[in-house]
Amino acid sequence: MTPTRFLGRRSLGRSAAMLAAGALSLTACQQANDRLLGVTDPDIIFPADLERADGAIALGNGTIGTFRSITGGGESTWLFGGLLADEWSTSSTFIQNDETDQRQIQLINSSVTGMLRNLYRTRTRAYEAIESLRKFSPNSRALIAEMYLARGFAEMQLALDFCNGIPIPNNPLSNPPENGQPKNTTQVFQLAAASLDSGLAFANGADAQSVLMNRSIRVVRARVALALGDFSGAGTLVAGLPTSFTYAHTFSLTTSSNTLWGQGLSSRRYSVGDSVEGNSRNIRVTNAIPFASARDPRLPVTIPTSGAINGQDGQTYTRTTGMWQQLTAVDVVNGVDARMIEAEVALRAGNVTQWLAIHNALRLAPPKLGEIQPVAMPQLTDPGTDEARVNLHFREKAFWTFSRGQRLGDMRRLIRQYGRTEATVFPQGIHYKGGSYGRDVNLPVTQPEQNNPNFTGCTDRNP
Repeated sequence: MTPTRFLGRRSLGRSAAMLAAGALSLTACQQANDRLLGVTDPDIIFPADLERADGAIALGNGTIGTFRSITGGGESTWLFGGLLADEWSTSSTFIQNDETDQRQIQLINSSVTGMLRNLYRTRTRAYEAIESLRKFSPNSRALIAEMYLARGFAEMQLALDFCNGIPIPNNPLSNPPENGQPKNTTQVFQLAAASLDSGLAFANGADAQSVLMNRSIRVVRARVALALGDFSGAGTLVAGLPTSFTYAHTFSLTTSSNTLWGQGLSSRRYSVGDSVEGNSRNIRVTNAIPFASARDPRLPVTIPTSGAINGQDGQTYTRTTGMWQQLTAVDVVNGVDARMIEAEVALRAGNVTQWLAIHNALRLAPPKLGEIQPVAMPQLTDPGTDEARVNLHFREKAFWTFSRGQRLGDMRRLIRQYGRTEATVFPQGIHYKGGSYGRDVNLPVTQPEQNNPNFTGCTDRNP
């Protein structure tokens, strides 16, 4: 029995030793894990990290990323506004796209909801960045000006694209949170004007970025002035700005792609708009500019005659443009916008000679548009009547600004400011996917916003 007891004691000793060794090993592993897991994750930014200069600058840079989502970096109202207008036609499987192209948008349209949310987010994040930069990095004046530009641009785009009765707080950072009161588009344009005027106060330096912000804000502020009917003020704001300047949003493989390319040429969910539709090109669309079939050098378009280039829906012969590629920068603001404003101001003042000269100077030496360098175009001649001049002006502008978020707002202004009617401005007739075009002239504030107790729906859908 003794050996047995001895062996038993030896066995217990070995077990204890093994357990001890295991415990030491586990402790060492845990310590190693703690060291690995204790490394700071650079993707996580805590609120306290923003309470210093570099944190404030990071907040500003993040706002620019959100700003990009409402222009060419996301499926924004630049695309959906063009779909509701005449810049694009649907070749998508998504009912949200089809009903927008048909001008019959439901209040449950999830795509419009996402676009509205991004516009609100851009505005809120700009507010946050402005507050932080002014407190912790007040010398970053050009960046502060850019935040005001982002804020004012989001407010302007809301007013350009959406119905009357947009619920929007005066200050989205208020504590407790403020439920926005519905505002008509004039009131939202006035918010944009105030934001942009504040930005101009900071864009007063001689450095290159300050100069760029000054020029960019002046153009956007002039667009707001046009919307408010202040034509003289708009002309003063853009006077002397060079045609060659651009403020662009850029893209990279590690951040985001150009969505105008992604939704159009790549995924073929959008087809370049035209005045005739259907695969047989036999359905007339009244009022629509023939963006595809005009063969304008500012907008080269491939028009298929068979199913070789079908859309995402597998059925529509999709008209595509190579204006943008995956990483092509998109102009948010440029000098051509300034010239279009000057031309309209001249036309409103009855100065036909100056109006025509501005257009012909651009046609003689066209600037690059995305990936396209247009050739010189024939000079325009005076069509002879005020109505024809207005038609020509807005057609020229439509080609210079294609899918950059201006067409829908201009069509609404043709009704408000130029005495046109919905029946003479917006697409009419049979829709090539069935039924007829509806009566929508703007995007609705969608159903999820009714969580706001102050909002029960658009005040009206008037232009």
